[in-house]
Amino acid sequence: MADFGEILLAAGDFGLFQKLLLFALCFPNIMLSFHVTSLVFNQASVSPSFHHCNTDWILAVGPNLIKEEQLNLTVPQLQDGSFSMCEMFAPVDWSLEDIRLFGLNKTTGCMHGYVHDFSLFDSTIFDLVSASSYTIYMHQDMVQKLLYRATQISVVTMTIGTYATGLSPNIYVYMASQFIVGISYGGFRINSVILATEWIGMKKRAYAACLGQVMAALGQCILVGIVYFIRDWRTAQFIMGAPILLTCIYIWFIPESARWLLDRGRTEECKKGVLKAAAINKRTVPDALLMKVCMGVALALGSFVLRKYFLTLVFAWAALNLAYTSLSLNVGKFGMDIFITQLIFGLTEVPAHLICLWLLELVGRKPSLMSTLLVGGTMCLVSVFIPEGTLQQNFI
Repeated sequence: MADFGEILLAAGDFGLFQKLLLFALCFPNIMLSFHVTSLVFNQASVSPSFHHCNTDWILAVGPNLIKEEQLNLTVPQLQDGSFSMCEMFAPVDWSLEDIRLFGLNKTTGCMHGYVHDFSLFDSTIFDLVSASSYTIYMHQDMVQKLLYRATQISVVTMTIGTYATGLSPNIYVYMASQFIVGISYGGFRINSVILATEWIGMKKRAYAACLGQVMAALGQCILVGIVYFIRDWRTAQFIMGAPILLTCIYIWFIPESARWLLDRGRTEECKKGVLKAAAINKRTVPDALLMKVCMGVALALGSFVLRKYFLTLVFAWAALNLAYTSLSLNVGKFGMDIFITQLIFGLTEVPAHLICLWLLELVGRKPSLMSTLLVGGTMCLVSVFIPEGTLQQNFI
């Protein structure tokens, strides 16, 4: 029986076929990053009074109150000095003097709607209700691997979820559509990397993961430009969905993994895929090798070692996602201009992923994985000891 690596080498393990496939699978990562980064803008909270309960009831007894004084009297403050976004002091039938003298203590939810600051954005999801979908979106990591095994299905459902988000009439539809987008995002990202990897030879496999991440970083920068000129989150959502429609068209022509087909005993389909790759790469696969393909390849059974590796990587992936997501979703709280901060955040990732590509080819996967995780974890711990406000003072 032939090892698939030998078959792939004969057909060309990084020829024109693999390069076209890699581009087709990496290109959508530009749009994928739109969805994660858009949460920073869709749910933007760039000032302590950006979003709060409507407390205009007090203007009946204090019509000359300035905004800051109205908030101080009617909205409870959090420990960091900002005003609560979803609570207010319950209205009372008192005079303004009594309210100032005794203060209000009984809190309640927003009774008369919400007030938003539209000085930076024309519209955000706080138009719907005071709620956050960060958690809803990121819960996709727990179910994506179970629900999505087809790259094509993920792209289609992502398109549906993207436009459903833009059309959301309320927070419940918004959260449901974001959940769908989150699952689709994870499904495509994982499947596309695996698909590209299984068609590429061992020496160039690092390209499958790293180039997709580079495209995602560029997507973050592109989104900054889109949101800078279009401050309405619904309009921006529709523009984000347009390129995904293009992906929906060509994604159906992406060939299935020949390795996967071979493992499933679908040898004729595997043979056709190998011959197609060889033809595009202008290579010829010997008939004797093709005969071995038709004989099939025995499946390797799982082992204790593989399970140990799997559990270790699952834990590492969860820790990495926790740190990265916390940083990426809080770039608007660095005290700088939200657009410049997000642009810097995206631009710094481009050389970072290129360095990862170089490290993978230089020292291999295990040393590069351990070293980068250690460095990243150390930097996160160091940041805890940086005094609050230091970054703002240095950049402003």
